[in-house]
Amino acid sequence: MTLDQIDPAVAPSGEGCAECDAVGGWWVHLRRCAECGNIGCCDTSPAQHATGHFHTTGHRVVRSFEPGEVWFWDYVAEDYVDGPELAPPDSRPASWPSPGPDGRVPDDWRQLIHR
Repeated sequence: MTLDQIDPAVAPSGEGCAECDAVGGWWVHLRRCAECGNIGCCDTSPAQHATGHFHTTGHRVVRSFEPGEVWFWDYVAEDYVDGPELAPPDSRPASWPSPGPDGRVPDDWRQLIHR
């Protein structure tokens, strides 16, 4: 991986996973594409949109979009990597629950996630 695959100036695409929002879905955690800013749901989430974004675009590095988390993941190397400070915001709103968003998470969500 080279740093040219990370654009520190690009803003996140939104506060949550737009693909989940479009269908009334929900997520466990959020990931931010370090190349284009796309926000997608994590692999534990039912729809796994962040990994889907990698497979569709080839954008191989994501950063956690969770409050207090600053780690990067490289899908090709299958390992954590170092990365630069990214344009704000750094995470979903801290007031949002995880899983979320509020009001869309089913009561049996633990049976619906990927482990």
